[in-house]
Amino acid sequence: NEANRTMKAINAIRMGGVDVLPLVEGGKGVAISNGTTAGHWAAGGGAGTFSAVNADAYDADGKVIRQIYHGKTRRERHEELVAYGISGGIAQAQHAHEISGGRGRIHANILWEMGGAERVATGVLEGAKGLIHGITCGAGMPYRLSEIAARFNVHYYPIVSSARAFNALWRRAYSKAASLLGGVVYEDPWLAGGHNGLSNGEDPTRPEDPFPRVLALRKQMREFGLHDTPIIMAGGVWWLEEWEDWIDNPDLGPIAFQFGTRPLLTKESPIGDAWKQRLLTLQEGDVFLNRFSPTGFYSSAVNNGFIQELRERNERQVAFTTEAIGEHIAEYGVGPRKRIVYLTRADLERARSWEAFGFTEALRTPDSTLIFVTPEKAQEILADQQACMGCLSSCRFSNWAQHEPDFSNGKKADPRSFCIQKTLQDIAHRSDDPSAVEHNLMFSGHNAFRFAKDPFYSNGFIPTVKQLVERILTGR
Repeated sequence: NEANRTMKAINAIRMGGVDVLPLVEGGKGVAISNGTTAGHWAAGGGAGTFSAVNADAYDADGKVIRQIYHGKTRRERHEELVAYGISGGIAQAQHAHEISGGRGRIHANILWEMGGAERVATGVLEGAKGLIHGITCGAGMPYRLSEIAARFNVHYYPIVSSARAFNALWRRAYSKAASLLGGVVYEDPWLAGGHNGLSNGEDPTRPEDPFPRVLALRKQMREFGLHDTPIIMAGGVWWLEEWEDWIDNPDLGPIAFQFGTRPLLTKESPIGDAWKQRLLTLQEGDVFLNRFSPTGFYSSAVNNGFIQELRERNERQVAFTTEAIGEHIAEYGVGPRKRIVYLTRADLERARSWEAFGFTEALRTPDSTLIFVTPEKAQEILADQQACMGCLSSCRFSNWAQHEPDFSNGKKADPRSFCIQKTLQDIAHRSDDPSAVEHNLMFSGHNAFRFAKDPFYSNGFIPTVKQLVERILTGR
């Protein structure tokens, strides 16, 4: 009987040197978790997280400054990107600090694999001294995170998906800055939203129970003397009553819970109404792991028109050779000059059928395949590749890499992917428009289908952050 059931009390835990509620807001990049959401979450007594990935800055009237690039070269535009990132991160930290009124904790979230990550993190911490209590970082192996944190005397929270990853980070770097390790975020690689840390040994179609994986992480941490350092469980967290056997569990030690998806649907969340309404209608299976991201990581997103176009684009694909070899004997002319490549006879027939449907442009991929797209899509892909501003440390879509001297990853640009900066900026700033929500990348955790099923959101109810935190503390 639900009425008689009492949930275990959610008590404060020691994290980052203070007592806070073990509730952490997950950082969602490119202007989705901002100073407003983080400030309100911290005011509720937990740890609010704003994203310092291409964060918004504001003009004198408080309007968002859209990130427009004027540089002629990718390197010049990359410098603009870093400058935008620093000013936006500082603006969000100031905003979060004002709203929180000094309660809770304010964390900044960065992606280790974003372009200029170290420069942006350093610039934001420098410009917002004393306003940020912790820096969270995942997407890659952030060895230098502890060094940056130590320089500014803030706590750091690496995001890992296995005990093995933490072991490598600790031995190589973190053991030298042990006192500032505020917590370790365990992010479930099957259930979390955004980019996911699936390793080559893990099957994307076979989710594993997080409990043994987190227990293995705690055992590893205890070997390093980290008995009291919290583990923050991220990915798949909805109702705390489903995690009761984790709370105050002596085997697991101190545990906090990170909510990434639920804070999307609050009054203070900056996403537009069309996006909020879409969240209320999602069904199980609408969010799935895909491999289209230009980072090369798996990522979790809503299966909308944007993802469907990428799926179809990747399906209209044939292998080619530059000389007639084996079954590759059918001649096919590629590009304006109709340079001859060789397909199998069956693939030539498929190519002709795609052309009949208007997919007349064949684009080469780094894997010696051709994909077939419309002339408009081909133009868009080439324009996006040319407009690259190096928003990732290495990008398979544009072939940018932030390493000198040539700033290239040494591969051909891959037209099967997309410009992630463009689409995330677009959905962040135009999500009042249903077509922007349908035709852009919409990251989400796999539990988003629960908005439609959870009675808290019935009749389209959208809570404030304060109401959401209060609700979570009831176990729901």
